[in-house]
Amino acid sequence: MQMEAKPHMLTRPKMSDATSYQEWSAAAQAHDERSGAARWRGTDESRRYDYKVIRHRLDEILQLRAGGDPHEILFYLNEGIHGNMGGMGSSSVYKRAKFGTKDLITNYIQQLSGAIEQVADAPDDVIPEAEKLEFFQRASHCFGRSALMLSGAGSLGPFHLGVIKALHEQRLLPSVISGASAGSLVAAVVGTRSNEDLEQLFTADKVMEAFGIARQEEVGMPGLRKQLKIEQVKESIAFLIPDMTFQEAFEVSGRRINVSISPRALHQQSRLMNAVTSPNVFVREAVMASCAVPGVYPPVTLAARNVHGQRRPYVPSRQWVDGSVTNDLPKRQLIRLYGVNHFITSQTNPIALWSLRDSQAQDNLFSKLFEINQNASREWLKATYPFAMEVTKSLYPLNLITRMVYSVATQDYTADVNILPERRFRDPTKLLAQLTEKETAALIAEGESAAWPKIEMIRNCTSISRTLDGILDRMEGPSLFHEGEH
Repeated sequence: MQMEAKPHMLTRPKMSDATSYQEWSAAAQAHDERSGAARWRGTDESRRYDYKVIRHRLDEILQLRAGGDPHEILFYLNEGIHGNMGGMGSSSVYKRAKFGTKDLITNYIQQLSGAIEQVADAPDDVIPEAEKLEFFQRASHCFGRSALMLSGAGSLGPFHLGVIKALHEQRLLPSVISGASAGSLVAAVVGTRSNEDLEQLFTADKVMEAFGIARQEEVGMPGLRKQLKIEQVKESIAFLIPDMTFQEAFEVSGRRINVSISPRALHQQSRLMNAVTSPNVFVREAVMASCAVPGVYPPVTLAARNVHGQRRPYVPSRQWVDGSVTNDLPKRQLIRLYGVNHFITSQTNPIALWSLRDSQAQDNLFSKLFEINQNASREWLKATYPFAMEVTKSLYPLNLITRMVYSVATQDYTADVNILPERRFRDPTKLLAQLTEKETAALIAEGESAAWPKIEMIRNCTSISRTLDGILDRMEGPSLFHEGEH
């Protein structure tokens, strides 16, 4: 006799069926209830972090906040604000549950952010504004902030847009954003628009319209897909990105966009274009250079606005190519320019994807051995690079090819939080090809769904920096060197 299915079994939500973060989070929490992870979240104990330290700190901050004396809270905060105290910021504490991590960690972060706001709200006759401003500037500088890095992507660029949509809807989109190659195009789209205008670009038909792409259906065999011509790339960039400089883009959006470009010449260094290092450079030309895949599209000379408002060549003796060749994820420059110490990456670089693994995935012996082998191989390549360049220094274009191969092979393509597309075969004929509306919609949806499992980790890890910089925005106004909530 066949047993009748129970109603709750028929309606059990699946994370893979979710069409919004609300649906995904409900399904994830239901999964945690069934697996026992919800009970794990509710208990303090775990070998993954120092729960005794966090519990002690939480009890202290609760007592201080209940006392209501802002001077005592400020004294406590002056002892130091740490994002990874007791290992609470480690990815390992987000591996057990599908939704979030230990309630103790989440509660402590929320109470710490609340204490910071409590000091900010103290009347000026209790804590003078100058004293508060000095504290928040110092605390923000010491604590650091987050950045979103968009990798090279080819025609997988709409995946980045899906990631940005997911973060933007949760008010978690960092204002420091870098992009290389196709990632630079998406970064520029975000960095040249206000929040209201940005929300118009989160559907496939709007993306197709904004990119100037004619709607088409895929016909014939996949191998017949046409590569985007340089004229089409230029038209799309001109249509999509307003004719403005990096400084003007910051004034419009309040976001600090950064575009990676690589030198064509052998002995030049890669650059990161932004409103700090190159405020008068036009965003369009920087993106065009970052998208100039060597051997496919021609190198680009940058342009800048002079004091009279005229467009002039910027370093006319130099030309630039694809930013992902040498600087796919420009961590060092972002640390130096903006005090970034927490990195989120939307990683779709076809060259690197096959070898990457999710930092929140469960560890096993094979994955650890693979990671050790990767690191050893990267260090070996770095050690042999000077010898290889010496051997090929007089052999053009072999010397340029050697430099490019070593640059690609020795880069670190991961971050603190890695948002990756589903690992599957990608048709190489489509990597620089024009996509259909259906393909574009699928990539945006994939970017969203890939970001959802990371949302609570990002929320926790960025809460304090967003609180500090949001307060500074209110007190000082938007600045290139701190971020508010976007």
